[in-house]
Amino acid sequence: MTNKYSLPRGTADILPPETILWQNIEQKVRKVLENYNYREIRTPVFEETALFKRSLGQTSDVVNKQLLELVSTKEEGFALRPEGTASIVRSYIENSLDKKESLSKLYYIGPMFRGERPQKGRLRQFHQIGVEAIGPDSTSPYLDAEVIHLSLSILKALGLGEITLKINTLGTPQDKENFSKLLRKQLEGNISKLCEDCQSRFERNVFRVLDCKNRDCKEVIKGLSIGTSYLSPESLAYYNQVKAALTALNISYQECPDLVRGLDYYTHTVFEITSAGLGSQDALGAGGRYNNLVEELGGSKADAIGFALGIERIILALGEKLTAELQTLDCFLLSLSDKCTLKAFETLKSLREANISCDMNYRSASMKSLMRLADKSRAEKVLILGEDELQKGIFTVKNMKTGEQSEIKMENIYQEITKRI
Repeated sequence: MTNKYSLPRGTADILPPETILWQNIEQKVRKVLENYNYREIRTPVFEETALFKRSLGQTSDVVNKQLLELVSTKEEGFALRPEGTASIVRSYIENSLDKKESLSKLYYIGPMFRGERPQKGRLRQFHQIGVEAIGPDSTSPYLDAEVIHLSLSILKALGLGEITLKINTLGTPQDKENFSKLLRKQLEGNISKLCEDCQSRFERNVFRVLDCKNRDCKEVIKGLSIGTSYLSPESLAYYNQVKAALTALNISYQECPDLVRGLDYYTHTVFEITSAGLGSQDALGAGGRYNNLVEELGGSKADAIGFALGIERIILALGEKLTAELQTLDCFLLSLSDKCTLKAFETLKSLREANISCDMNYRSASMKSLMRLADKSRAEKVLILGEDELQKGIFTVKNMKTGEQSEIKMENIYQEITKRI
């Protein structure tokens, strides 16, 4: 029989026991985030399209090529979220979080969506761990260093050690304007060597040229002399304080003058974390400061910094270090005949109410088939209930590790099983 429907390209089914692996990752991540006093926020997976176009930038590849828009009766419509920051900022403004606290430290874990060509490490539905620190009291080089340290701490807790931190600064909006003029001046003699997309980017948003993966464009970028001449003295001083704070935390980093990130809202500190084991798509995550986005989206003055880590990328980077754990049960009830099933079913309820994980067979079969079923469940103990046991008011208990068997009175089942698991 041929399956009529198949998985949408660029997505993945996460099946047991891999789901346990994902749950373990999320559990470890949440523990680290709680240690840093971040609290979870959950926003819809879709928003008004205008929110993403305004926050990410009309010239960004995410908006131009990757936004997955939904059919809507509204003129502007809705789109699946391509990243988390815009939704968090929208929620921050709409729920007046600035009036409740001077610094909101928020995190999210969930799916994001981009309509791009699927390849290793790049899916149409992918999952991110993200952090946003927003508020009037968020402008501090020490908070920048803390957020970077937090991203590295999460990766360390998950078992990733061989990673590289890259940092840069874009400065203020005026500094960014100076930076764009500097780039155009240095690139104008090499426009013909750039790919077709980058020739268009040169006019629309020259920063996107620095993100291009085309080999010829990369060669042109290598020849640039960027430095920090575009920065104001205040921006340079802030950047130096961020680096001093990272050094105080014993964090190694590479300064990358061509690191700008792919979204328009970034100002000042930007960073990226890479793993050599991922090949060309080597970024595990990235982030930076975005001091003007809250105001641009209609809120009061509130600076912010954040990052996002890709869960699928993390799993790829961990590779053989990561093994999915198989779920186990405390016990499995075997009903050997239809006459015994009702009693087994009642016992199942009692054990579950006592927080003992258990399951049973719902149809009669041979003893060999039932024991095979119990073995697949990975139960520590098997409770066997045949007509002889039912008449005597007992269960036969088998230890699946040792093969040892014993008897337990039905009225003592909870106490005895609790002792033995």
